[in-house]
Amino acid sequence: MRQLVSVDIGGTHARFAIATLADDGSIELGEPETLHTVDHASFQTAWEDFRERKGGTLPRNVSIAIAGPVGGDVIKFTNNPWIIRPALVKEKLDVDAYTIVNDFGAVGHAVARAGDEHFIHLTGPEQPLAEEGTISVLGPGTGLGVAHLYRDGEGGYRVQATEGGHIDFAPLDLIEDAILARLRKRHNRVSVERVVAGPAIVDIYQTLAEMEGKPTRQEDDVAIWTRGMEVGDSVAAAAVDRFCLSLGSVAGDIALAQGGFGGVVIAGGLGFRIRDTLLKSGFAERFRAKGRFESLMGTIPVKLITHPQPGLFGAAAAFATEHPE
Repeated sequence: MRQLVSVDIGGTHARFAIATLADDGSIELGEPETLHTVDHASFQTAWEDFRERKGGTLPRNVSIAIAGPVGGDVIKFTNNPWIIRPALVKEKLDVDAYTIVNDFGAVGHAVARAGDEHFIHLTGPEQPLAEEGTISVLGPGTGLGVAHLYRDGEGGYRVQATEGGHIDFAPLDLIEDAILARLRKRHNRVSVERVVAGPAIVDIYQTLAEMEGKPTRQEDDVAIWTRGMEVGDSVAAAAVDRFCLSLGSVAGDIALAQGGFGGVVIAGGLGFRIRDTLLKSGFAERFRAKGRFESLMGTIPVKLITHPQPGLFGAAAAFATEHPE
């Protein structure tokens, strides 16, 4: 039995937990602690905060899931100003072994290891994710994470993190044309992350409000998401539904690009919060609407992972894979 600190760092939150790797390969997570990235000048100061919360001592192994590319001598986060220098991790954190993995690479590990009870069926055939073949994983949060994993049919798997959240956005109707036109006033190139990540609801909402001739005001995405999930604000509700449509389109595109015909998994805290809306929205129709490949898309099981901490669980699984005893 081994213990490690499992860390999942996104644009808004840094989550920490003590993970136990049992001899039988199972993983148990302790109670997670969530820190706001804006409250800490660096990852090291956040680490020290967590260490104090745990009484001043931590296990001497760490696995860090990072929202951004993880190669190179200096790792920069996509949506927060922290940096990590892998060569200094052992010294700065006082650990013996470490793993650094892309955050959606970690989610890929979680998808590979989580039981069927940790998934909700969204669309496609009601069957488990394939035991052999490629499974696509994506999820909206502060950004849009994308990964995929390949199962070999014998219990083994490989995970590949990607930056698929930064492929070009392709509008499918006049409303999405208007959303794209709005975004292109600020961005020379509009990626799918600009449309199907949490903050994107602001531009979607303001586009719809302008089309309705209603005044708009500066407000954050949390306020719009809150109104959109409640009864009373029809424009905000339409923005949430439009978000679900675009997410379905992007999920289908990712599956086609990756060959994710063994299944598609939606992950991320935002995906979980809007799960009921996804089921009632046009997500499924948009996922399948791929022209000549519509019949093929209808054969893909699409799931939502409900594990409470897939990033932390997956980071621990990545460490176990990289550092087998």
